[in-house]
Amino acid sequence: MLRITDTISIEDWELTEQFIRSSGPGGQNVNKVSTAVELRFEADRSPNLPGPVKARLKRLAGRRWTKDGALILQVEDTRSQARNREIARERLAELIRKALEKPRRRIPTKPTLGSKNRRIKAKKERGEVKAMRGKIDPD
Repeated sequence: MLRITDTISIEDWELTEQFIRSSGPGGQNVNKVSTAVELRFEADRSPNLPGPVKARLKRLAGRRWTKDGALILQVEDTRSQARNREIARERLAELIRKALEKPRRRIPTKPTLGSKNRRIKAKKERGEVKAMRGKIDPD
C-alpha cells in the first residue's frame, strides 16, 4: 500500500511493476540486468481517487496516460533496481499530490482608465506616423 495523504492511499492491486533493461550506454550491466522499472497505475479504476482528481491527473500525466485509463511511469535513473522502484513510487505520489490541489479560479480584471488612454494615445501617434508616409500632393 502506498500512502499519498492521510485520506488517500493506493492499494497494491492498483499498481503493477515490470522490470526492463535500461536504454543507453552502460556496458555489460545494461545488457544483462533489468534495472529500469515500468510502474503501471490503474488510475481510472481506482476507488480511492475522486473524479475531479482523476481528471486533473489525466491532464498532468499527458502522454503517460493510456487509452484504458492507466498511468505508466518509466524510471531508469540509477543502476539499482530497488532505487528505481522507489523513485517511480515517489514520482507517482508527487503527481497525485499535484492533482489533489484545486486550481484557483482566475478573476478577470478590467483595464484601468489610464491604461486605456495610454493605448489610444499610442495608436493615434502610430496612425499619424503612417499617415505621413503617403505620397505628397503637388498642390
